[in-house]
Amino acid sequence: MEKINVKINGREYAVTKGATVLEACREVGIDIPTLCYLKDINAIGACRICLVEVVGARGLVAACVYPVDKEGMEILTNTPKVIAARKTTLELILSTHNRKCLSCVRSGNCELQKLCRDYGIENETRFEGEVIHYDIDDTAVHMIRDNSKCILCRRCSAACAKLQHVGVIGANDRGFKTHIGSAFEANLGDVACISCGQCINVCPTGALYEKDETAKVFDAINDPEKIVVVQTAPSVRVGLGEAFGMPIGTIVTGKMVAALKRLGFDGVFDTNFTADLTIMEEATEFLDRYSKKENLPLITSCSPGWIKFCEHYHPDMIPNLSSCKSPQGMFGAVAKTYYAEKLGVDPAKIFSVSIMPCTAKKFEATRVDHSAVEGLADVDVALTVRELARMIDQAGIRFTELPDEEFDAPFGLGSGAGTIFGATGGVMEAALRTAAEVVTGKPLEKLEFHDVRGVAGIKEATYNLAGNEIRVAVASGIENAHQLLKSVKSGEKQYDFIEIMACPGGCVNGGGQPIQPASVRNFVDVRAVRAAALYKDDESLPVRKSHENPDITRIYDEYFGKPGSHKAHDILHTGYVARPKY
Repeated sequence: MEKINVKINGREYAVTKGATVLEACREVGIDIPTLCYLKDINAIGACRICLVEVVGARGLVAACVYPVDKEGMEILTNTPKVIAARKTTLELILSTHNRKCLSCVRSGNCELQKLCRDYGIENETRFEGEVIHYDIDDTAVHMIRDNSKCILCRRCSAACAKLQHVGVIGANDRGFKTHIGSAFEANLGDVACISCGQCINVCPTGALYEKDETAKVFDAINDPEKIVVVQTAPSVRVGLGEAFGMPIGTIVTGKMVAALKRLGFDGVFDTNFTADLTIMEEATEFLDRYSKKENLPLITSCSPGWIKFCEHYHPDMIPNLSSCKSPQGMFGAVAKTYYAEKLGVDPAKIFSVSIMPCTAKKFEATRVDHSAVEGLADVDVALTVRELARMIDQAGIRFTELPDEEFDAPFGLGSGAGTIFGATGGVMEAALRTAAEVVTGKPLEKLEFHDVRGVAGIKEATYNLAGNEIRVAVASGIENAHQLLKSVKSGEKQYDFIEIMACPGGCVNGGGQPIQPASVRNFVDVRAVRAAALYKDDESLPVRKSHENPDITRIYDEYFGKPGSHKAHDILHTGYVARPKY
């Protein structure tokens, strides 16, 4: 990249030409604070926290959008004028902000709170505005909106529209009455929100947060009549550590298991097991459809945010969806059928909890019309990674000091194929590992399918399986999924198998993962770092193919018979319905 010579705070540097002042300063080790800016999503220069001086400019400029494009440009980031402007902006924001910070879910991890601390802003400021106490919107299954904590940065609406296509939230009203809401002030529970939680991930304050269901889980654990089992999704093991100050992408599987056992769960199991079960069913389903040339392309059904989007926005594609439940759903179903039978207990005594990187899993848990046991939900409570971290803190468990412990039998062994479910392209790669060996009857020489890896929004590949050309595509982020489906419907693209994940980058970037502030997200690809950890974990595991997992072989021998059997369909498969947009 072409470099340009500039002066920053009196020192000369060579920085990337055309970068913003924010990016150029970051290159030389200087951070400029932001509130509204999110790289590639929200560059609107609205919050004015990132103001700096540029010699020759008529006034202070917004570093997030002002380009470094002139040789010899002189930038000042920390002058009294700049500091005074930032402090005034913070005081004005606080003047209309609900300052009940102690009870706020984001206290200690709030970008506004941190800036106020950095700049010495007290709770009482020079300005006193009207704090409008909006009604808290708790109508959605997965989240709560508290507009009294909103600072109108518009990150949430940008993520909803640009990343996720749906755009069901935005700025309503004008002037001091401006607030974030849905069209016609509809509640979140009444619009075509897909429950992905990406708006929560980018919110700098406590205006948006997941519905906390930890009390239900504590109650169940303390109920002697209940057998409380918990499953943990693949990407939880590379996200949870961040909630306790560990580096992004640290694999904490053993400590996570140890913490769950100390919380009092009766069984601690690995969702990787049912990720493998998903592959056995989904690969069988794909091979059957491919041989009959029916309802192709087959589209994966592991991501409940994507499924809800399809039901709302592309109902004509519902026949193409895999009928397999997600790994979360399959585990809940297996827990209340096979596992209950092994224990010899009434399925109603099993209380099934899942730890998921995803807020849409809360919505999925409410889909009781296709439960394995009539009248019982497959999953009773779906918790996000953030909720689990709060449970661990509340219980006084010193997470970073825990020993590594093992998952319980009979669902303690998951393959590397199950592990990579957490990264975009992982479901496709896992399915190909099994489908290829089923079709050819020979072991693969290389298990890695690199063409479907990486954080690119859309990936394509063609693979030869026993003389058959299998055309596949992978999309993550709903806007990318929407564009991919448009190309399929128009006939521009032809595929046999498609993987779609609602969250950009896949579950590693799910709406329930620990929140990383914009100061990290703008300069570190959190998705790629977490995904790399999952691929590393896959490489280290003794079993890397779903069909070679001995626990999977056992459950088919003992219970289901074979993949795609009538019993498997009754328990592990489901159906979907068209939903209105409005």
